Amino acid sequence: MMELTRKGEYAIRGIVYLAAQPVDRVCLLSDIAAAVDVPATFLAKIFQQFSKIGLVKSYRGTGGGFLLGRVPEKITLLEVVEAVEGPIIPNRCVVGAGECARDVSCTVHPVWKKVQEQVRAALEGVTLKDLAGG
Repeated sequence: MMELTRKGEYAIRGIVYLAAQPVDRVCLLSDIAAAVDVPATFLAKIFQQFSKIGLVKSYRGTGGGFLLGRVPEKITLLEVVEAVEGPIIPNRCVVGAGECARDVSCTVHPVWKKVQEQVRAALEGVTLKDLAGG
């Protein structure tokens, strides 16, 4: 993943909105979707994924909705992006050993590794607290 998809963009918008809310405030999906201009059905699928891995908690029934699964300073942008986009892969040669027959002899391979490491580090260095203005 080098270019963020619409799904990734929507995921970030939705979870940053949640991060900006008071700690115990359960937010309705419809309110989140309206506030961040994302289709509610699309956001529901994203938040279901987030719920499975603990990035958000979901509550059903009356008064149901979503809140962050952990405090915003403990969730990085890297986690959010990789949860919806998968691993950050600038080129197939960095997927794993043996993915490319030339990975040992190729002079560009170390460059792709460095790109991958720097992108991951940049995303890991930003928390939802930072993005929510907290």
